[in-house]
Amino acid sequence: MTPPLHLSLAGQAVDVLRELVLTGEIPAGSRVNEVEVAQRLGISRGPLREAIRHLASERLLTLVPHRGAFVPAADDGDVRALFELRTALECAAAELAASRHTDGDLVRLREVCEESRRGYRAGQPFPYRLDLAFHQALLDAARSPHIAEQVRLVQQRVVLLRSALEDDPQHQQASMDDHDELVKAIGDGDAARASTVMRRHLSRVCAQMLTSLNR
Repeated sequence: MTPPLHLSLAGQAVDVLRELVLTGEIPAGSRVNEVEVAQRLGISRGPLREAIRHLASERLLTLVPHRGAFVPAADDGDVRALFELRTALECAAAELAASRHTDGDLVRLREVCEESRRGYRAGQPFPYRLDLAFHQALLDAARSPHIAEQVRLVQQRVVLLRSALEDDPQHQQASMDDHDELVKAIGDGDAARASTVMRRHLSRVCAQMLTSLNR
C-alpha cells in the first residue's frame, strides 16, 4: 500500500535533511532555517517539521522551545561517551563477524577498502559514506540486527561531530590500514584479533577527534 503523500514527502525530507546535517552543510551549532530548507526541497513546512522531529529522535537535531531546531555542537564529554558505547557495540560485532561472515561479506568489505584507497590516492577527503559503508558491511557480516541498529544511531552522531572538524590525511591513512587489518582478522576467523583491532581503531579515532576539537 502506497503511504500517504505527506508521509512520503516527510520520508524524503528525512533523507535529505540528514545528509545536510551529516556533511556539515548545516554546521554544528546552527539553526535549521525551515523556510530555506523547505524551499530547497520544494515541499511545505509540514513534512519538513515531521522530518525535523524524526531527526531529533535520533539526536541529530536538538529542539529548543520557541527557537527551533539546532544542529548540536560537540564537547569532550559527548565524544568520550559516544565512543565508550560505540566501542562496546562494535568490538562485539567484530567478534561475531569473524565467526559468522560469508565469502560475500569479505568481498564487500574489500570492495569498500579499495574504493577508499582509490579516493585517497586521487586526493579526495575520506568521505563519511565510505567509512559508514565499511562499518555497515562489518555489521552485516555479524548477523546481529539489534547491535546493527544501535551502532547505526551512534555512528550517525559521530559523523555529525566529525563534520565540523578538519580532515587529517595521516588519520585517514591509519583508518584505512585499520580497515584492512580488520578484514584480514575477520577473514581468518580470528575473533579476538578482530576485537583488538576494532578497539585500537576506535580509540585512535576518539583521540584524533578530541585533539581536533580542542585546537
